[in-house]
Amino acid sequence: MTNMLYRGRFAPSPTGPLHFGSLIAAISSYAQARKQNGTWLVRIEDVDQPRCDATSTKLILEALEIYGMQWDENIVYQSQRDHLYQTALDILKSKNLSYDCACSRKDINVNAEYNSNLIYPGTCKNGIKNNKQARSIRLHTNNEIINFNDKVQGYYSQNITKDVGDFIIKRADNLFAYQLAVVVDDEEQNITEVVRGSDMLDSTARQILLQQLLSYVTPQYMHIPLATTEDGNKLSKQNMAPPINIEDPRPTLISALTFLKQYPPTDLRDCNIETIWDWVINNWSIKAIPAKLSIPYNETND
Repeated sequence: MTNMLYRGRFAPSPTGPLHFGSLIAAISSYAQARKQNGTWLVRIEDVDQPRCDATSTKLILEALEIYGMQWDENIVYQSQRDHLYQTALDILKSKNLSYDCACSRKDINVNAEYNSNLIYPGTCKNGIKNNKQARSIRLHTNNEIINFNDKVQGYYSQNITKDVGDFIIKRADNLFAYQLAVVVDDEEQNITEVVRGSDMLDSTARQILLQQLLSYVTPQYMHIPLATTEDGNKLSKQNMAPPINIEDPRPTLISALTFLKQYPPTDLRDCNIETIWDWVINNWSIKAIPAKLSIPYNETND
């Protein structure tokens, strides 16, 4: 019987086929949901439409099925949900929690104090000056300190104004920003736990702030280590990470589980996917996952 109290999700961006780094996130979210007899959803995060394509979406979904992961409800596509994001934006505007901004990335970079992390200095916080045209919409932040306990990484705290600044919720190209879209989606889909890579850990405080301002429920968070190359670069589509093997998924699935320090027995390598997943669900342990932001991919052979 499905535990309707637990709802997890895997939310890939369709900018290329599934690679090992994304597979780790998919496996972790799927195992966490199935371990608790919960619901597992797939959301295609194609809000950044110029970077996404239908072919990548098809390849990702086919790979998930080949690797034995089956979603429980209809797939949701961010590109079809602008009306929901606009409603949330209208709420923030009505509470005077957002403002128009005329600054480009180059404008922010001019101030040497903010060069390294492009922390927004609040140039347009009190209105756009010099008759410039609005480019984006930002959220007002007021030195909010957001704290949360991550199930893998532990305690995390961030002063959003100091560490990020007023951040964009609608972009200059008129697309809704990821931070707003993902918060609306998690609320609308009743997600109770977000399992994803540690590259998103820094975004979590912003998302929790938006949840609070919109009177949304805040889910639990679990950020797993990223797979990196030996020189420390994240395995990603931008870094030309190769697609996962879809001819025989078993060796890669075993490698991903080993990366997560689950250590499946060697005789599972000759079993079918269903048998491997039976073992995973029975033996899945988040306590075994290292509290690290990243792990070199070659450590899976330890």
